[in-house]
Amino acid sequence: MSSFQNHILPLLYDPRETLYIKPGGELGSQGDQNLIGIIPPVAPGNFGSKSFRKEFGLRYAYMGGAMVGGISSRAMCVALADMGGMGVFGASGLSPAAIEDEIVKIQQDLMPDQSFGSCLIHTPHDPSWEERVVEVYLRRGVTLIEASAFMQITPSLVRYRLSGLSMSPDGTIIAPNRVIAKVSRLELAKRFFSPPPPKIVQEALNRGWITEKEASLAPQVPMAQDLTAEADSGGHTDFRPALTLWPSAVRLADECAAKYDYGQPLRVGAAGGLGTPVALLAAQDMGLSYFVTGSINQCCVESGLSPEARSLLAKASQTDMSQAPAADMFELGSKVQVLKYGTLFAPRANKLAELYRQHQTIEDIPAEEAKNLEEKVFRKPLAQIWDETQEFFRQKDPATLEKANANPKLKMALVFRWYLGQASRWAINGLTDRRTDWCVFCGPSLGAFNEWAAGSHYEDPANRRVADLAGLLLHGAAVIKRLALARDLGLLPDDHCINLSPLPPEELLNFF
Repeated sequence: MSSFQNHILPLLYDPRETLYIKPGGELGSQGDQNLIGIIPPVAPGNFGSKSFRKEFGLRYAYMGGAMVGGISSRAMCVALADMGGMGVFGASGLSPAAIEDEIVKIQQDLMPDQSFGSCLIHTPHDPSWEERVVEVYLRRGVTLIEASAFMQITPSLVRYRLSGLSMSPDGTIIAPNRVIAKVSRLELAKRFFSPPPPKIVQEALNRGWITEKEASLAPQVPMAQDLTAEADSGGHTDFRPALTLWPSAVRLADECAAKYDYGQPLRVGAAGGLGTPVALLAAQDMGLSYFVTGSINQCCVESGLSPEARSLLAKASQTDMSQAPAADMFELGSKVQVLKYGTLFAPRANKLAELYRQHQTIEDIPAEEAKNLEEKVFRKPLAQIWDETQEFFRQKDPATLEKANANPKLKMALVFRWYLGQASRWAINGLTDRRTDWCVFCGPSLGAFNEWAAGSHYEDPANRRVADLAGLLLHGAAVIKRLALARDLGLLPDDHCINLSPLPPEELLNFF
């Protein structure tokens, strides 16, 4: 054991080298007759699906998922592309004009063979936003979107997927626009792995969004060839356990592939919980095709989140998260997972949701409650908040404003949504005067990373770069895999703790 620990154990930390092990833990060579085992190379570039990497031109099946308001920024997309992965721009919460501006800049910054995606979030209260953003994507040649928080397949989503659909002379379906669906419920995953609903296809055809030819080919393609199974994540989430969701989604993909026989694989990626190398390795061993990080990327220097908010996140533990009502689906009762540490957003937002359930109008709220809202939450009279809300919807969505003037319950919802929406912007902009009201979406994977990085170069968020974190997870997973193989050969005790410390950037570069 001592020979192994002194001579071979250090070699396991370089996952590129094949180790030939002789009895007593001695290092041998290929062809030795008395080898007790071989520990092969474990290349981070081989993690995930080869077809996924090939289709998107990636070295690594590693993706940075979209985060609201440009938190997953242009800089983040470029940095991930440069290291051989792929980023998704966080378009939700931005105007179509702002999205288009960023898309053009990303395309200018990337090489032609580098990939990126952009978010399309479901907006049931404002379907026109989806329509306008899809028009931007089609006009600017964005060939990959991450469809997030969708509860149903919408005409805009079908329009994007089917636009440009054609058949090659050999009968192969060519779909230039690819959708990566992000879901946490299997019934939704099944809808995305199925062909577009005929009724929605017909609606898109009637609106002139797709051609007869594109509509006729719709039954031969899935809405999404790739689907991210999102477990206990930040933002919109169902708080699903990864150990049950991920393998169930992989099994569903196999069932749908057999049922529809698309002629192409259906792939499942892992998200919600990938904050350490051992978590990524668990996803790999469960058969996931690609790996999506989000919460840990918010602390990186490329993040669109303010430095002050990034610093707050870097101090959070796994239990410093809470749930709060979602701004974009407030009336539906949807929840998001947010940072609890250092902010009062979650209890204040949940109080608004409680008042909304209990009362029909703003005027019904007891005077003492209304006073507390005005002084501690909104910091303005509710009447002034309504004036600002009216001005916003007068310019953006007059139809909703008209409905609110006729429906006091909707009026109350719009007033409360003012706070929920502003809170995330205050965090992005680092508005210190509203620090206790910051809404920062994140999941417990961030706390796991913080605990792992404690005492290392990466404890300080100023030292966190999105490509370095990707390298840490991929390299670490490869090393832990080799340590586990050594344990299986009896070279390490059964109770040996298989873990490792984060490598500093200069050492990490040796492996990438």
